[in-house]
Amino acid sequence: MSGDLIINDRDALTTWGVRMGDGFLDAIDGFNEMKDYIEDESRLEHGKRVITDNAKVDSREVTLQFTIEGNSENDYRSKKKAFQTELEKGAVNIKVPVLGDEIYKLIYLGKSISCGMSSDRCFGKISCKFQEPNPMDRSE
Repeated sequence: MSGDLIINDRDALTTWGVRMGDGFLDAIDGFNEMKDYIEDESRLEHGKRVITDNAKVDSREVTLQFTIEGNSENDYRSKKKAFQTELEKGAVNIKVPVLGDEIYKLIYLGKSISCGMSSDRCFGKISCKFQEPNPMDRSE
């Protein structure tokens, strides 16, 4: 459905024929990882001290799956190439209206990519990795 996925301020479906793939919402809206806590081990004390004051969130890597659909093989290939070009710009801002107003500010890593295409060459699935440098910055 149009308007379900906004990438770099453009509707992904109408621009590239792109929709969210399997597990997309779970992956993009997953829990944040924490940076390591400050620890101190002294031979004069049992165990160790762990300082949890001022805990900070770490950057995270997320694998997102997309589907691309075209009206013909040429349309599909054109949309796939245009979507690939958009991702290869590096900065990818994703907004999913059903999750609220947050904008996920991602960086396309271009690693661990998997692709699959239907036998009629009009539909495909793509899975690729992104990094979210600061998961606490999801405002505009």
